[in-house]
This record gives sequence, C-alpha cells and structure tokens, in this order.
Amino acid sequence: MVTLSDKLATLMRPEILFSSFAPVTSLTGIGPRLAKLVAKAAGPRIVDLYWHLPTGIIDRRFTPKVAAAPEGQIATLTVKVERHYPSPRHLKRVPYKIRCSDETGVLTLIFFHGRPDHLEKLLPPGEVRLVSGKVERYVGETQITHPDYIGALEESASLIAVEPIYPLTTGLAPKVMRKAVAKAIDCAPGLNEWIDAAYLVQQRWEKWRDALTAAHRPQALGDLGPETPARQRLAFDELLANQLALALVRQSARRSPGRAIAGDGRLRNRILAALPYRLTAAQLAALNEICADMATPEPMIRLLQGDVGSGKTIVAFAAMLNAVECGGQAALMVPTDLLARQHFKNLAPLSAAAGARTALLTGRDGKKARDETFAALAAGTIDIVIGTHALFQDEVAFKDLAFVVIDEQHRFGVDQRLALSTKALSGDGGGLRPDLLLMTATPIPRTLTLTTYGDIDVSRITEMPPGRTPVETRAVPIGRVDEVIAAVGRAIAKGARAYWVCPLVDEADLDLAAAAERHKTLSALFPGRVGLVHGQMKADLRESAMAAFMAGETQIVVATTVIEVGVDVPEATIIVIEHAERFGLAQLHQLRGRVGRGTEAGSCVLLYATPLTETARARIDIMRQTRDGFRIAEEDLRLRGSGELLGTRQSGLPEFKLANLEVHGELLQAARDDARLILERDPTLSSERGGALRVLLYLFERDAAIRNLRSG
Repeated sequence: MVTLSDKLATLMRPEILFSSFAPVTSLTGIGPRLAKLVAKAAGPRIVDLYWHLPTGIIDRRFTPKVAAAPEGQIATLTVKVERHYPSPRHLKRVPYKIRCSDETGVLTLIFFHGRPDHLEKLLPPGEVRLVSGKVERYVGETQITHPDYIGALEESASLIAVEPIYPLTTGLAPKVMRKAVAKAIDCAPGLNEWIDAAYLVQQRWEKWRDALTAAHRPQALGDLGPETPARQRLAFDELLANQLALALVRQSARRSPGRAIAGDGRLRNRILAALPYRLTAAQLAALNEICADMATPEPMIRLLQGDVGSGKTIVAFAAMLNAVECGGQAALMVPTDLLARQHFKNLAPLSAAAGARTALLTGRDGKKARDETFAALAAGTIDIVIGTHALFQDEVAFKDLAFVVIDEQHRFGVDQRLALSTKALSGDGGGLRPDLLLMTATPIPRTLTLTTYGDIDVSRITEMPPGRTPVETRAVPIGRVDEVIAAVGRAIAKGARAYWVCPLVDEADLDLAAAAERHKTLSALFPGRVGLVHGQMKADLRESAMAAFMAGETQIVVATTVIEVGVDVPEATIIVIEHAERFGLAQLHQLRGRVGRGTEAGSCVLLYATPLTETARARIDIMRQTRDGFRIAEEDLRLRGSGELLGTRQSGLPEFKLANLEVHGELLQAARDDARLILERDPTLSSERGGALRVLLYLFERDAAIRNLRSG
C-alpha cells in the first residue's frame, strides 16, 4: 500500500536517486517471483540492496591437487570427467554421482535430484573441467556435493576468485542474490560529496560509490568487519543522515518563538502538600531542571527518563501546573485509551486539590462529550487535558496551549509529536510554540538517546520512591512449568493477580498458537479467571480484556505482546515470562516492572528453555542481580548490540542498516558535531555541500526532515 508520505517522498526526491528507488524488478533477471524473495531478504527496492552487506566470502583462489585438498575447505580443482553414475529410477534418494580425477587421486561429484541431460552437458566424459566447492571426505573418498562453480578451462578467466555471501531467505539461491546486488551496485549513481573534505582526507575514506563497491566486493574475511574503511564510511553516512535529520526537526520546532514560563508555585505547592508521600531527591532535581528550562524564552524540548515506577508522571504533572500558574493550558498525550483513563483517574483528584480544571479526551468519547470538551478547550475553561491520538483531531483547538507532555513517546512518530505542539500556534498564544516534554520508561543508553533524539536535553530520575517493594526474580527451566502453574494457582486462590507472557517468535509473527494453547491450559485449570491479550486483537477488545484484569474480573492475563507499559495494576504481584531467553534485557526489565506496584511483594518467574546460550544466561543472571534499569539497558547494548536489541521497533529505537553503535560510537559523536556545525553555517542547506546533504537525507529516507526544512 502506497501511503501519502511515500507519494510526497517520490515527488520531492531528487532525480539522481530515481533509479536507486526503483523496484528490484527493474534489474535484469529479477521477475515478480524472485522479487518477492529478494524483498523478503533485503527489501523491495534497488536502494535496499545497497545496504544488504555480505556476511561472508567464498574464496576460490585455493587450487590444490585432489590428494592435497583439505576437508571442510573451499577449493578449485582441475579434473578430468571419467564417468556418470545416474540415480536408479526407483531410488530417487540415491544421489547422482560423477567420477572425476587428476594425476593425484579421484574426486566424486554428488548431485541430489540431478537431471542427467543437464549434468551430461555440463560435465561431458573425457573433458577437463574446473570444479569449485567445499571438499568433503566420505568413507575415504574425496567428494564435493553440488559444486558452486563448474566450467571449462578456457572459462577460467570468468571465474570469480572471491564471491560475497549474503543473508538469504528460503527459496532464494545465493547466485541470484549475488547477481542482483552486483547489478544494483553497478548502476549506483555517482553522488556529489557530502562529507567535509578535510575529514574525508583525515579518515582516508573513498567516495561514496567507491566505498559501496568495496563493501560489496570483499577480498578477505577481514574486509567484512565494521572497522574497515569502506564500512566505516557508509556507517558515517547513515549516522550523519540520522543526526542531521534530528537537528533539522529540532531546528524547525524551535523556529517559532517560545515563551518564558515561570509560575509562582501556588498550584504545585498545593498538590505536593496533598500527596501522601514526599518527592525523592531525583524527582525534585528533574522538576527543577524542567522548570528552569521552561523559564527561558526558547521552546523547550526535553526528555524525561525514569525507570518503571520511578514517579515520572507526578513530576510532569507538577510541570504542567507551572504552565497553568502562568495562565496557559497543558496537554498530556498517551498511546492508549486505557492509559489515558488511568492517568485521568489518578491525576483528577490532585488537579481538583490544586484548583486546576482537568478533562479527558479519547476516541471512545461520545460526540456530545467530545464537542463539549472541544468548546471548553477553545474557551480556555479547561486547564489540563489528558488524551490519546484524539488530541490530533482538526476540531481540537486550544485557547492558549503552553506545555505539552507526550508519555511513552516512542509510540508516536516525530511528525505526530510536533503536530500537537503546532496547535498552540493559533489561539491566544500569539504564535508562541509550547514547551515539549517527552517521557519514557524505557531506559536508553546514551548512544541510543543520541541516535533517537539528537543532542536533546535529558532529565533522569535515577531512584525509586520509598515504599516500592522489591520484586523477587527467579529463573526456572521450562520443564518445571507445572510447578509454576501450581504456585500461580495457590496465589490467585488468595486473591492475587498474575501476568503470563508468551514471546515474540520474530518481529512479524506472534506466536498466537502457543499463547492460545497456554490460555486454554490455564482456563481449564482456572475457569472464568483467565484473559487473553495479543497484538492482533482489535484495540477495544484488547483494552477491555486488560480492563477486566484491572477490575479483578479475571485474575490471570495471558499476553503475546509486551504488557502495556504504564498500566498500573497494584494487585498484580506475579509475572511469568515464558521462554525468557528470547527477550532482550530491557524488555524483560519492562515486563518485570508490571508487578510489585502495590503493598504486596512481587515475583517474576523467568521460564527458560535449555540449553541456554552464553548471552541468554548472562541476561538472566543480570536480571537476578539488579533492578537498575539504566544498568540493565547498558548491559543489553553490550551483550546484544544495538542492531539486535529485541523489541527495537516496539521500543521506538532507530534501526541502523550500516552503523554498529558499539563499534562506531566515535563516528556518532563526529556526526553529531558535524550536523550542528552544518546548520550553524548553512541552516537552509542551500550551499553546494548543502545540496549534497539533501541528497544524503533522501538516500537514507529522512524525508520528514526535508519537509521541515522546506516548511521553514
């Protein structure tokens, strides 16, 4: 399905990149059937093949005699074809064999399901042939099964001495992928240089097209590493596009003048006095940082990071009241109706105690209720609105929107984040852009923060409020699942509630069958007390299942997706995570944070399948050792790598095709500094280098950044 965004990108894309974004079917030899396989392995367009880098090589330069060919190694042998031994017609499983030899010994070529006419033409008896493939020994016999290359001696010049090995998908032959990528690279355009000339010389990098060619034509295993000059160059290109796009979005957001927001504290003091607890030192420090930022006339864009249960929402609410004290309005946007209603339920009493007027706006509200809310927002009789995507509606207009908070902001795109803030540019705000606070409970390492947000101001809440009960974490082999079910049964008999989480098999396919089976098993044991939640349910059914769990109508909820981050069920004291070895550390930590939110101690059971890999064992050990989300995030990055963090898409972190943040951290810093310098010197990218940088942004599909540039 072609989206409006895709159409806009196509219309604006520079002509020099038209061929790069053509479908792979435009390559000779790639028809509709093969195109589907290539698209599954790499992507549907030629540009996707640019970034589909090889992971290994086939080296045909080793040319021993048959007797000296070592087992397990790829060798290119010159042999004379002696005799064919076709498979018996009634024994199709018996391979077709061809006996060949040189002066030192005999080589048998093995073909399963070989066609006699084809093989006799390819390997005629009495002729000398070049044969290349992996050497095997079987009952003392030297063999090659399905050789990679067969050719006459006079064709030896066309033999590719070193061939790249690419990631494939079922049904896609290595030769097809190699040819497709080679054709894509051959027709890649020569682009004007976007890297600073002095930096290019300093790094000893080649031009973009030369680096792309080198990355796809490795001559040795060492050429496959991320530290090679060609791959470093391509990684820097991707990181520069990332940092420049983020800087442009930030520049666009700050182009409109902001306002200085410095309340007198009267409303904040009331709610702080009404709380049954005192804010921690970390909460107060974060609030002070936010309020100091709000007091400047430049529009604020700040990220508030805090572990699950660290108290980010009350900090954000106090900052919202700071805006209300100055006569402005504030909006809190969350990704689901369930979370919006939960926030409203918790904050409305505090808002009333402070004397502020609060409203709820979601997609489920009736027309009459929505119209009343719209009118009150426009009139300014609502100070704070809590809502979902419904806040984006055209009908929503504010009298004077001064402060926007986006909770679990990774669920929203950059354009969506900015869309709400632009609603302030009309009304009594005088075209002043509101301050923007992004919140996340997903601990993000520094390098990932930089790639996700650019050079953004960050406040971190690094301690937990007093009274939070530690969650006991235990690891149990999945063979003891019946014991775990029995323990859960004893707990719910006493009134407890439990989550039972089943894993993602891969990014596109939820293991619904396993979840349904687990739900069936538990429902048989605990009839009427088990709910089911998965990502392919309609949103209203999913939320009603969670609402039933929150209300205690069910006591166990089986889920295939990550339990809604932020959903607060104080009565939930147990979480069982099935096949915990399939989850990333940060994701396990997020899941664990769903329990132990009340007065009762929480338990987290990590059910794992054996044998565990070293990485999986390390992850489970770290989960048992610490509850510090920031340490866990750093360990997850160290153990698995930014490109392999499980749940990357779910957590909103960027996916890089070429950059490896553990290896290319210094390049990320250089890209950040370069992006900042570029926009200081050429904020509209109108210079010669600016034009090349625009092409770079399109090449890496940062089209939204270009639209921000043009709109400015």
